[in-house]
Amino acid sequence: MLFHSTRGESPSVPANKALRAGAAPDGGLYLPEGLPQIRSGRAVGSVAEVARELLPSFFTGSALEGQIEQICDDAFNFPVPIVQPGESGPHILELFHGPTGAFKDFGARFLFRSFDRIADASDPITVLAATSGDTGGAVGCAAQGNAHAGAVILFPKGRISPFQEHQLCCWNKPVRALRVDADFDACQALVKRAFLDQDLSRTFGLTSANSISIGRLLPQMSYWAMAARQMLADTGEKPGLVIPTGNLGNAFAAILARALGEPIGPIVLATNANRTLYDWFTDGQYKARASVATLANAMDVGAPSNFERLAAFEPDAPVEVVRVTDNEIEMAIREEHTLHGYVACPHTATALVAHTRISDRVRAERPWLVGATAHPYKFRETVEPLIGQKISPPQTLANVLERPTTVRDIPAELSALQAALAS
Repeated sequence: MLFHSTRGESPSVPANKALRAGAAPDGGLYLPEGLPQIRSGRAVGSVAEVARELLPSFFTGSALEGQIEQICDDAFNFPVPIVQPGESGPHILELFHGPTGAFKDFGARFLFRSFDRIADASDPITVLAATSGDTGGAVGCAAQGNAHAGAVILFPKGRISPFQEHQLCCWNKPVRALRVDADFDACQALVKRAFLDQDLSRTFGLTSANSISIGRLLPQMSYWAMAARQMLADTGEKPGLVIPTGNLGNAFAAILARALGEPIGPIVLATNANRTLYDWFTDGQYKARASVATLANAMDVGAPSNFERLAAFEPDAPVEVVRVTDNEIEMAIREEHTLHGYVACPHTATALVAHTRISDRVRAERPWLVGATAHPYKFRETVEPLIGQKISPPQTLANVLERPTTVRDIPAELSALQAALAS
């Protein structure tokens, strides 16, 4: 299996080199040259069991061939429950039971376990990751204690929740946190500039753990496939998915899983006030914009990197995009708790709103599955006043609060990033 660039100006490479590079040399993003035939009965199973079926074919002919099954077993060792708070409402796939309370744990844990097998003392890896909230925490946790694969995390000053910032800055070596005086899009642009600087990238062994990394996207297919198989077994119907999305990574993973033949029906993407994807869906024109701050801050993306993959992939079945306001997010959090006793984070709430926008006829055709991407405790400053009660952290997140933090402030300039990398 080889991977090619969306821009078509770089040579195709095996999976380990695509993971190591992050982005392709021409600035494009890697996609598999073809989709493998998955020779299984598509049996219901855990995320790890489904991942063991789906992922090895993507790594044939690479330095990771023969090791993917063990990586999956090690990375996906936490529960991924499907719940239904109300009898007539959607099912909810809870993706936040990993060590940092967000769906980003799946991709980060898989990726760093892969890096640990690729790198060595003579050829170390430095993961450079821009985050709008949860990616950095998952990356830091997955990288902590590694011998040869460290992480430098960039996040926008004043644009993430207090807990998220604490979680980004609390990890030990080889992890460092950089607070950038700019928005997420500027952080993401800074990371891309660093990757395109060949001398800088070579000097520090830079690679990516953002959703631009194919090593993040491939494992994320596994939980959508797991949930779809389970829903099909329970109901006899392929479920529709409602996915909160900002940078389009989680959404593209579901689209890729459906293209592999997993039993996934329509896919609806829930976005916040950042309207780039919504405008593309409604008028066919993609126009990147400056990001807008919202309650669903991890989705505050005005130039979603993975749109380039979506445009290049041309899925057989289209997706729908629904735009949700902060007022609607607040209302959904309040109503879901009042009606069903369920506490949703702001990102999950965007998907709950989007589900209500689906026509009655289409909703009635099949079961629907909403992706719950983060534990509500991470956004307690927003959620607690809306539900009128305190949220208790799971033990994994309580442990994070006991850890001391270290952070360095930098402007959104490549020279500042280079100085931080060298220090």
